[in-house]
Amino acid sequence: MTGFVLAIAMAFAFAVTNGFHDAANAIATLVSTRVARPLPAVMLAAVCNMLGPLFVGAAVARTIASIVQVPVSEEIAVVGAGLTGAVAWNVFTWLRGLPSSSSHALVGGLVGATLVAAGSQAVNWGGIEGGHLVGVIGIMIGLAVSPVLGFAAAALLTRVMLRILRRASSRVHGPIRKGQWVTSAWLAFSHGSNDAQKTVGIIAALLFAHGSIQTLHAQVWVELACGFALTLGTAMGGWTIVRTIGTRITRLRPLDGLASQASSAAVILSSSFLGAPVSTTQVVSSSIVGTGVGRRRPGHVHWRVVRQILITWLTTLPAAGLLAAVTYPFWRWIA
Repeated sequence: MTGFVLAIAMAFAFAVTNGFHDAANAIATLVSTRVARPLPAVMLAAVCNMLGPLFVGAAVARTIASIVQVPVSEEIAVVGAGLTGAVAWNVFTWLRGLPSSSSHALVGGLVGATLVAAGSQAVNWGGIEGGHLVGVIGIMIGLAVSPVLGFAAAALLTRVMLRILRRASSRVHGPIRKGQWVTSAWLAFSHGSNDAQKTVGIIAALLFAHGSIQTLHAQVWVELACGFALTLGTAMGGWTIVRTIGTRITRLRPLDGLASQASSAAVILSSSFLGAPVSTTQVVSSSIVGTGVGRRRPGHVHWRVVRQILITWLTTLPAAGLLAAVTYPFWRWIA
């Protein structure tokens, strides 16, 4: 019982640290372009983060819950260790102000713990089945492709909007700033539909292993609680990541924020419907780089910061996996 309660607590801790990283990205450009003050932006994120998982469905949750294929008696220990690795890495990168992928951290943690507990045969490696991304390989494909799509969509949208508005008067600034509220809400909704569902899937797996539910379909209170935890993480500590995303990659104008938010939201929401867990951090960061390229000003992009972010992305999965493997014996003892 102790292990189950601690694992549930760790799941919500993961959602909060996810808020440090990914949920903060939903409002980063809105705040950094001075369209909104922090408090209204957080309130907007709070509402939309909780609506996302309620209206889009549980495809992402099912994908995450299916990664681990161990006996029910081992599941709480494996998931608890995986969450510990993900949370530890999220906190470490947050303290350094580096936008890290919570999705990579979660997958790495679960795989690392499963390998130690039951070997490689207990990992659902998956791939592409029936046109859907499944298992670890399928998730990694989604995580690899989505930033490229975010970059390309933002670069193209920025180029198109600059061409359309090249002779526009200053009156256009008002509608653009108002439009950022809409696209930021859309992005927060998309984020909730994808990232909140990752924690929902984990909690559903824990409840199933404990015998509290009979299927991997979580109740509404779990979805609402996960959405709230994401927003709580943004309000508590997301501003370090907001500054990195909003100011350190490149200088953002309201038009850039509009293009970045719309492109990121479209990619993330589409992934949610397909059941593909993606990283909001990766998609938003890539889309911001795309706006710089779309303005034909790649020299204005701080490539040193981009390089640091890329290195963090590459090291996240093995680092979280190692941390999970190290902590698995403790979880096996208390589970």
